[in-house]
Amino acid sequence: MINFLKFKWLYFLISAIFIVPGIFSMLKWGFKPSIDFVGGTLLEIRLEKALNNPDELIKYFEDQKTSIGSIQTSGQNTFLIKAKEFDKDTNGKIEEAISKSYGKIDELRFETVGPVLGKELLEKTLIGAILAVIGILSYVAYSFKNIKFGISAVLALFHDIIVVAGIFSLLGHFKGIEVDSLFVTAVLTTMSFSVHDTIVVFDRVRESVKKNPTLPFEIQINKAITETMVRSLNNSLTIIFMLTALFLLGGETVKWFVFALLVGTVSGTYSSPFTATPILYLLDKVEKRRKS
Repeated sequence: MINFLKFKWLYFLISAIFIVPGIFSMLKWGFKPSIDFVGGTLLEIRLEKALNNPDELIKYFEDQKTSIGSIQTSGQNTFLIKAKEFDKDTNGKIEEAISKSYGKIDELRFETVGPVLGKELLEKTLIGAILAVIGILSYVAYSFKNIKFGISAVLALFHDIIVVAGIFSLLGHFKGIEVDSLFVTAVLTTMSFSVHDTIVVFDRVRESVKKNPTLPFEIQINKAITETMVRSLNNSLTIIFMLTALFLLGGETVKWFVFALLVGTVSGTYSSPFTATPILYLLDKVEKRRKS
């Protein structure tokens, strides 16, 4: 058995290294929202001739006084363009100008998303996240017959959400990476993975308490982490290897969605033994002091 709790303050320090810059970034700079939230036009085109650099297309939009949000490569000579809202007539002029330099254009997608849709999406996401947190807190507290288990799981969940959100806030400020509906999906998936892994550790703690009620709680937690560590690493590494391959080899349209899932998976794997259980141990100490 390894004494994991011996280094609990080190674990909190490591978490703070990732959380504090992220919180600062979110408060100071916020996020760079995509057209899913602020409204705009999504245009996907395939060119006959190859481009040396996708940014070469920007001048054709600027000629029509249209502001470009981002240009991504989504396939061979295929580009996904996000811009402020423009109509079909403007799009026709842009495509005509591009075709003079790069040959025939195939328009694969032309969609306009209004800001109302973005607002609805954000509101539904917040409501869904709040309901999920309340449900997780209630379920874990009921299943383990103690609110401290539920509080520990939810705090570890917030830890993972802040890590993912903070990193994307920093990426948005320094690299121009946008957050869209896929990012929202990644955050909700991270919530699920975080709690799932934490429950496994907590369940082993509960079993240990039932079998050896006289053992100090610290020993029972260390025993539970030791017994579940290999299982958690094996489970997480299979996901991490797959996501890493998708991030390196997959298309540009899902690259940052995969990256968000990758960050969430790594953070969730870390937070279960090194954030949730130390918090559980400290809450148990507080509970015993109050009783005494």
